[in-house]
Order: sequence, then structure tokens, then C-alpha cells
Amino acid sequence: MTPSGAVGLTDAEVAQRVADGQGNAAPKRATRSVADIVRANVFTRINAILGVLLLIVLATGSAINGLFGLLIVANSVIGMVQEIRAKQTLDRLAILGQAKPLVRRASGARSLPPEEVVRDDVIELGPGDQVVVDGVIVEEHNLEIDESLLTGEADPIAKDTGDAVMSGSFVVAGAGAYRATNVGSESCAARLAEEASKFTLVNSELRNGINRILQFVTYLLVPAGLLTIYTQLFTTHAGWRRSVLRTVGALVPMVPEGLVLMTSIAFAVGVVRLGQRRCLVKELPAIEGLARVDVVCTDKTGTLTESGMRVRDVEELAAPSETVAEILAALAAADARPNASMQAIAETYDRPPDWIATASAPFTSSTKWSGVSYRGHGNWVIGAPDVLLDPASAAAQRAERIGSQGLRVLLLGAAEDAVDHPGAPGRVRAVALVVLEQKVRPDARATLEYFAAQGVSVKVLSGDNAVSVGAVAGELGLRGETMDARRLPADDRALADALESHTTFGRVRPDQKRAIVHALQARGHSVAMTGDGVNDVLALKDADIGVAMGAGSPASRAVAQIVLLDNKFATLPYVVGEGRRVIGNIERVANLFLTKTVYAVLLALLVGTECLFSGRLGVDPLLYPFQPIHVTVAAWFTIGIPSFILSLAPNNERARPRFVRRVLTSALPSGLIVGVATFVSYLAAYHGRHATFRQQDQASTAAFITLLVTALWVLAVVARPYQWWRVGLVVGSGLAYVVIFSIPLARQKFLLDPSNVTATAVALGIGVLGAAAIEASWWIRARMLGERPRLWRRAGE
Repeated sequence: MTPSGAVGLTDAEVAQRVADGQGNAAPKRATRSVADIVRANVFTRINAILGVLLLIVLATGSAINGLFGLLIVANSVIGMVQEIRAKQTLDRLAILGQAKPLVRRASGARSLPPEEVVRDDVIELGPGDQVVVDGVIVEEHNLEIDESLLTGEADPIAKDTGDAVMSGSFVVAGAGAYRATNVGSESCAARLAEEASKFTLVNSELRNGINRILQFVTYLLVPAGLLTIYTQLFTTHAGWRRSVLRTVGALVPMVPEGLVLMTSIAFAVGVVRLGQRRCLVKELPAIEGLARVDVVCTDKTGTLTESGMRVRDVEELAAPSETVAEILAALAAADARPNASMQAIAETYDRPPDWIATASAPFTSSTKWSGVSYRGHGNWVIGAPDVLLDPASAAAQRAERIGSQGLRVLLLGAAEDAVDHPGAPGRVRAVALVVLEQKVRPDARATLEYFAAQGVSVKVLSGDNAVSVGAVAGELGLRGETMDARRLPADDRALADALESHTTFGRVRPDQKRAIVHALQARGHSVAMTGDGVNDVLALKDADIGVAMGAGSPASRAVAQIVLLDNKFATLPYVVGEGRRVIGNIERVANLFLTKTVYAVLLALLVGTECLFSGRLGVDPLLYPFQPIHVTVAAWFTIGIPSFILSLAPNNERARPRFVRRVLTSALPSGLIVGVATFVSYLAAYHGRHATFRQQDQASTAAFITLLVTALWVLAVVARPYQWWRVGLVVGSGLAYVVIFSIPLARQKFLLDPSNVTATAVALGIGVLGAAAIEASWWIRARMLGERPRLWRRAGE
């Protein structure tokens, strides 16, 4: 790199710029502050609705009926605690995973957090480094920068001294340095950092499905609520206190107060659990997305194999004018930003000769070679044998035989042209084969076997020799054909066909990785891309889910939605499992809450319709069967506590599409059955509006018993396939109501009177019939969806 006199700032100059507000104090990461989290969880639409209803109930003087107000406290506290925990985990992991630029100052060059960069700092660049603030190039050596994240232009741009660089771009080749000009909120980095690390619950099929369900619920609530308010207040003539209590008793269960809460909790707990495994989830829907993935594209180096390498052997092919050791030492010493291969060579050959370099060419993923021209010592290149030589040559075939053992082979050759010549390297004379070895990650095989068992295809995309890549894949038990990516067709359809028939690909260029991701997506696949190098960035960005290694390049970490800070490929199954837990559990929870809303709306419509037409029918208008305390107690063990447990429980069932359809086809018939059964039971026990308070309580209790029996069976169906703890949850919920009915004080406080044996027996009978109808609907639904109904979970699931 040509010296430019670009010296760094002194400590005093840095301090002065910080004092003048010229530091890179960008806005804080876009996680909500604690105050924002508190406001967002307290001042919600659902809390507002329940709060108004609570004030109305308290105005009647019936404090026990205001017990549902505890939902406001529970919703707020649980939501705040979980989101604050997730925020703390996300913030802590983001610090570990952030890019740290190498800043040149008068006291020496050192890696600093981005926020410690100030205006006029000189920042050094190498392959894979991310540009953290805007600046101007002051030194460059074959420097190429990819600005695709900002401009959409995929081709690297060569940078000369004086050219501007934008934060958010990254280096793909060469080295250099730039002086910071725009820092803090003035630079693009502030906006990118805010978007890249945002704690968000949007843009996911699950969240979109929940929103569609809530829209559906809103359409039901408005007419049912208005009808209930009118009929209970103006047609029953039961006194304003009784009418108000019955009206609130109808409105409270219509509100799906826990659905959004449980969804948020499930996501937030997922962040915390994965954070404990040092997995940074920068976008929460990525947890869900990875659970839906059916193809995983992975690099070999740093993913299936460990990043570090060592020189295993050097096989001389010709006698050079200088010793092979001198040449390798010189090449390693000349590389300012060595990759893993060159680092291994530098560790083995650490005594470079005092040669004068006249030109150099950095390694790039597209050329597959690097080299240096020395005054009086020739032009030396090192790179892929099948690229630098004729593949039919003896040296290239020898390299392929060695590579077939899973080893990496580099060719050391003497080039005919200077390495900066337009036609470089020209004709290359083979001098030696440098054999490097990598260790296969001990957990890679188990991870691949997990994906195979789950029906997820794995495609290995590597820049290494195809034979070598195939050997490593075979060692890990990955079945399938291997192809040299230089033979991949350019046509999208033909490329997709090749991907269907092959598993392992070698000599893959960065643009081909991107094209492979696009081809798989065009065939309807959900694609995850894992990688750690700058050559993986384009594919990481375009994949449905990008997964980067923590030890990878800053650019790869910047574009990925998930960063494995412990660099363990084996962490991916836990991410998949966490996504499946979220999806499966939220589907169960949504079934419970939507069933409650459906039967509450149906009851309100049935009672309201009866009140409207009671005069024509010659019967008394019906009071709504429940007071607020009844619906509150009913929700405790049929929805509230079970939904909380189910939302956080282990669940490794495969993610299934069409979330809204699945929930609606389960909740609608169940809710209709519960509502009709409860209404019939109430009619059977109702004594008219002139009934005594005791008779009214007995009728309400009869309806309450039927509601409990059918709602508990809905829980029993939702909890399938059973495990011992799920059976215990259902049985325990049922026993809780047996206890409530067995305690005289509880019956008194909760306004329950089961003393009418006939009404109670009829209510139980109707409840059993309703449960049988719910059971039948579950089997019919499974057949309609083409699923095999399962009562019990298989071993190993």
C-alpha cells in the first residue's frame, strides 16, 4: 500500500472532537427503551376496553365482578417483564456481534467500537471489513468495495485515493484506509444500524395471521356488542345494575385479551433462550422463518469445517530459482489482510526474505488467486490449481487426487506476466502444491443428520475444489452428487434442475451463490443461507433467512438476520426448534382465545336476537346468562393459565403453512358448539325475568357448567398430541373447577348455585354432548386438511 502520510489523530485531538460533538454517537439501537416498553404494554387498546368496563362494573358496587380487572395488571406486567428481558439479551449480544473498525491513531492502530470513532479518524480497511462511517479514501491497494446494500449494484467498485466511501458498504478485495468525514447521525451507518438491529415483531406470517384474525374478531365484536348493549339495557327491564353487569359479562369474553400478549411473550422468550446459546436474532421473525425453511445452503469453510487451517505438506513439482520456503514466506508477509489459507502459510513460514515488491494482486473470490511481483525475484502466484493450470495437466490432476481426500490444495507457480498486468497471471509454471487441512466440526454430522430427519435439504456451496468439497460432504454423511459450479447452466430453469439433482458444489462464485438462492426460491423453496465470508454476503442478503458466523466478516454479520456468535453450525437446530415452538404453540393459544371470542359473540347474538323477538314469540326477554365474575372464573383454567403454559412449552412439531386457515377451521366449529350448547343449557334452566335471584343464579350456574365442560374439551383437543404433562394440564384444569364447586365460600363469592339437581344434571348432559361434537369436529377437520390425527406424541418428538 502506497504511503500517503495519513497519520492518525492524537488523543488530545480525539478528546477535542468528542467535546465538540464530532463523535460517532449514533442514535441508540432501535430497541425500545424501558419507558417505551412500559407505555406500550400499559396503554393498549385491549387494556383501555377492559378498563372502561371495569369502571362501569365498579359503579354498580359489585367489586367481585370487577375481578377481571386483574387481567389488565397481568397483561401489562407479564408483557413488560418478558420484553425487557428480551431487550437486555438482544442489546448484550449485539455488542458482542458488532463490527469493530481498525482505527489508526498517533498512539497506534487498534480495534474500537464504532461509537468511539470521531471525525477525521483514519480507518484501515481489508477484505470483509465494513465501512462504519462515511469518508474519503486516503490509501488504496487494489481496493474494491461492494455498495450493493446501499445502491443495489452488485458489481464491486474500484476505489482510488480521493474517492468517497459510504457507510454500510464493505470491502471485497484489496486494502486501504479512509478518513472519516460524516459521523454520528450524519452518516448512513446510523440508519443502517437502526434497521439492522431493530427489535421487531412485524413482517412474519405468524404476526400477519394474528392481525387478520383480530380484524375478523373486530367485525364480530361491533354488531354483537351493540346488540347486547341495547337488548340488555332497554328490553329486559331487570334494573340498571343487573342489566349493566350482564352486559359487561357479555362484552368481556369477546375481547381476545391474551392473544397478542402470548404471541409477544413467545417471541421474546425465544430471543432469551437463543441468547443463552449465544445466538443473536437481529429480527425476531427470523426465528419463525428458519422453522419454515426447507433448504439450507451452507458454505464449507468455517461452517462444516473449522475456520483455522494448517499446512500439512508441500509437494515440490519443479526446482525454483529460490527455495519454496522463501517464496511462501515472502507471499505471506506481503499480504496485509491474509485469509485463513495465507495465515496458515505465514505461521509455518515465518522468516520472509528481504525482497522488494513491485506489484501485487489480492485474492478475490472471482479470480481464485493472489500474487506478488518482486524486483529480481520473479512473479509468484498462489491459488486454485484448476484455475491457474490446464485442468488436464499432470499437476492439476495430482492436486485433484489430493483434494479428493478432503484436503485443500493451493498451487504455487511462477507467472509469465507481472501480477498487475491486464492479462495476469498469463502462463503459469507449476512449482509446488501446498496441501492444507481443516478439521471437520465435530458437531457438523449430527446437525446434517437432524436436517435430513426433518426433511430439510442441505446444499453445500464452496469456492474450493469440487472433489475436495465432495469428500468433506461424504465424510459428514451428506448424500448426493457433486458438481463443479463452472459447469452450472446460466438458464434459471436448467440451474434449478441441477440444484434438484446435486447436493455439493465446488468453485462457486459469489454471484452464483446468489443465483442459486434465487433459483431455489423460484421453485417455491424457503431458503436459509449460512456463511462467514465476504463472498457469502450477496446470497445471505437475498436468502429468506441469512445466518452468519460470529467470527465471520463484519459484512456477513451486517446483512444476516441471525448471527451464531459461538460459530457453531450445531446451534441451527436449536433455532429451528425455537421457531417451531413459537409457531406450534401460538397456533394452540390462538385456537383457545378465538374459540372463546366465537362462543361469546354467538351467545350475545342468540340472547340479543331472542330479546328483540321476545314480544312476537310471547316469551320473556332473556337476561344474559353470565355476570363478569362467571366469565372471569371460566377463563382461568380453560384459557388463561393453560394458554400461558402452552405458549412457553417445548414443541418440535414441523411448522405448517396457512396459519389463519388452520386456526379458523379449528376455532370456529369449536366456538359454535360451545356457544350453542351453553345457550341450550341456559334455556332449559331459565325461569323468566321474574325468577328469584336464586333461580337466576341456578340457571346461570347450569349454563356455566355446560360452558366449562365444553371449553375444557376444547383445551383437551388443542393440547394434542398428548404428553404426560399435557394430560396433567387438562386434568388439573378440570379438577380446579371441581375444587371451586366443592368450597361453599367459593360458590358464594363466585355467584354459583348447583343445588338444582335437575338443572345441573341436564347441564352436564348437554356439556357431554357438546364435548362429543367437538371431538367429532376435530377428526373431521383433520381429514379435511389431509392430516393424520394423533392422540399421543411419538417417542423422540
